[in-house]
Amino acid sequence: MVIDRKSLEIDRRSLLLGSLALLPVGAVPKAFAQTGTVDATARDAAFVSAAKKADGSFAVVLLSAGGRLVREVALSARGHDIALHRATSSAVVFARRPGTFAVAFALDGRREPVIFTATPGRHFYGHGAFSADGRLLYVSENDIANARGVVGMYDVSAGFKRIGEFPSFGVGPHEIILLPDGRTLAIANGGIDTVPESGRENLNLDDMAPSLVLVDATTGALIANHTLDAGLHRLSIRHIAADVSGTIWFGGQWEGDVAATPELIGRAGRDVALRLIAPHAALGASLKGYIGSMAASADGRIIAASAPKAGRILYIDAASGEVRAHSDLKDGCGIAGDHDDVFAVTSGLGAFRHEVPGQSIISEAALADLAFDNHLRRLG
Repeated sequence: MVIDRKSLEIDRRSLLLGSLALLPVGAVPKAFAQTGTVDATARDAAFVSAAKKADGSFAVVLLSAGGRLVREVALSARGHDIALHRATSSAVVFARRPGTFAVAFALDGRREPVIFTATPGRHFYGHGAFSADGRLLYVSENDIANARGVVGMYDVSAGFKRIGEFPSFGVGPHEIILLPDGRTLAIANGGIDTVPESGRENLNLDDMAPSLVLVDATTGALIANHTLDAGLHRLSIRHIAADVSGTIWFGGQWEGDVAATPELIGRAGRDVALRLIAPHAALGASLKGYIGSMAASADGRIIAASAPKAGRILYIDAASGEVRAHSDLKDGCGIAGDHDDVFAVTSGLGAFRHEVPGQSIISEAALADLAFDNHLRRLG
């Protein structure tokens, strides 16, 4: 497929001029308004996730520790991941790739949500992270005309005004996280080029070049750039989590021949080369070539990786790199470390449960009216 990027950019600008791009920062259309408050007691909220409702609409939902719906914030389209601003008890949900909107909202519902949109020539990849001091929001974006990844910088105090960007040093930046040092951003460059006009179609299958990059969050300077071997160029590095040592773990999505599916999980560090896990029995194909989310336990000693297409959650010992346990959950994708070695897990079929790797399920709730999206975040 041949894409005329300049023409697409003109078309996209015209589209935005007739829609969300005309909304001033702070404007909240009805589709984004807070709705459906079930219980406005802020202290009851323990988890947050984007979700699809039974009537086909979309929302961000806040859940109690036991899985009870506390309240929701309506969205005009499907949301993906949520970045938490802990200092002000607020959060930002991003549109699913290649979307162009984001919504900032107070966890306690005391302030109206604020929407902001991708600047003309950019689209979001569904993820973002706040700076250590909470003043800036970093967002993974696509420079559409030039098919290169960038990290947009948004001023929180100015209503999420975009104040600049720096390169992601790759194509298709997906999840970005701030490492425990408070200065380094880890960026998962998926290697996939997309544009809003073509939806989620991969425009560069033969030229994919995924990478895991470390960047100085203050200066945008490149610290480390980890790439895969040439034969693995179709392993899109998409989601990441850091363990107690600061090592970054990633989960990939295989865009190649099913028969040639490699291992999908790996790790790298500032001065440690990228390497895939080496389980006793090959796992890549059995996981259907797809890791949907990554998370670390509260103490950072266990890494969880969800494989929703295979209905499995893997638990890996961060020190040894060995798969410690797994559990089964149909369409299970959202995962978050809770306390000790307990994990919370959600599914696209409305399941919300707590489990300990290798042990029995602690609790499970079924929210029949909700289909949870890929990511789950623990509040507090």
